[in-house]
Amino acid sequence: MNGALSTVPPVPGFPGGTAVTGLRVYDWEAADGLCGGSPHLHTVSSEAYLVTGGTGQVHTIAMGGAAEHHLTAGSLLWFSPGTVHRLVNTDRLTLNVIMSNAGLPEAGDSVLTFPRHILQDPDLYAEYSALPSDAHQSVVAAAARQRRDLALEGYAELHQSVLRDGQEALAEFHRLAAALVRPRVERWKEIWAATVRSQVAATEQSLQELEDGSPVPMAGAAVAHARQRTDEGYGMCGHLTTWDDSRL
Repeated sequence: MNGALSTVPPVPGFPGGTAVTGLRVYDWEAADGLCGGSPHLHTVSSEAYLVTGGTGQVHTIAMGGAAEHHLTAGSLLWFSPGTVHRLVNTDRLTLNVIMSNAGLPEAGDSVLTFPRHILQDPDLYAEYSALPSDAHQSVVAAAARQRRDLALEGYAELHQSVLRDGQEALAEFHRLAAALVRPRVERWKEIWAATVRSQVAATEQSLQELEDGSPVPMAGAAVAHARQRTDEGYGMCGHLTTWDDSRL
């Protein structure tokens, strides 16, 4: 006997409607001499960095202005939607990324800081932001680097505008970003309802049952695990490692 019960409850979802990804930040040098990823923002999802090794920085542009935050092993930093962020790799920077609204970042909740004329044209933005599929790794890497460099061009323009004009410059970028993602929002609502909202509703129900003295919320006690994939993908900021969902 291994102590298993006769009725096995469903495997639980990952806590809080969040998602975790491993990240090796790009060591590609940019025109300004810094190595790292593509500046971008998320429109509805918060993001956290838990640094697992190396050193670097994350440069941010938020409503409080532009800032640079140093990262070392053990650093934990997070930011809210609308914060433009650029990861800089000074020495083999690796981290775990925790995203809210699991499923939405994967469904396109991000906008790169491309130059303004690209942000104003949804077709151009789609063309320059996409990476080739079913291509040799070297081809994908080259495309990811070109995308990063283009985002840095726009980031430099945005950074100067924020230094000159303050919050209004960032607010204008937010307006452009909102227009770009608007066609995706209906699908995002469906994903969010099936993940985050369902977990919130379950917690609300559990609190009511506990208030009534019922142990029912604990009747689904179960353990889940996931295996880290050995292959890496190309993300905006670096090489991505994900985990297989044991429910699949």
